[in-house]
Amino acid sequence: MGYFTSFETSSSALTAQRLRMDIISQNLANASTTRTASGDPYRRKTVVFQERSGTESFSSYLTDASRRRMGIGNGVRVTAIVADQSPFREIYDPGHPDADENGIVKMPNVDTVTEMVDMISATRAYDANVTAMNGTKSMALKALEIGR
Repeated sequence: MGYFTSFETSSSALTAQRLRMDIISQNLANASTTRTASGDPYRRKTVVFQERSGTESFSSYLTDASRRRMGIGNGVRVTAIVADQSPFREIYDPGHPDADENGIVKMPNVDTVTEMVDMISATRAYDANVTAMNGTKSMALKALEIGR
């Protein structure tokens, strides 16, 4: 496993966690949105990650077998952003413009506490990958100092 493989793995994780934080921020921003373009309340979104299996370059085909043998992955990629299908929250607010005839308003299925916990998790994963990149960079610099 070379230095560049470590950088590629960490950089793919940084990109994926940044997108995860963007989706969490979108969920928090729409936590009170009772009507979207489709007419329904906002649905919470989640990010689905998958191990990256390699690129489509010729060199990747040559190295994929050895990477699988050593158990080395190629990082992570986002495969989908899916809508959470859990039911909407219902509150009683007869004065709300989106209330039905019984005064019930369907609210988004976004739980602020859950989103904040997910945000902390994404931030910690991001920080861990920055630390891994800095460690790899430090090792590379120390290896260059050996030649002096």
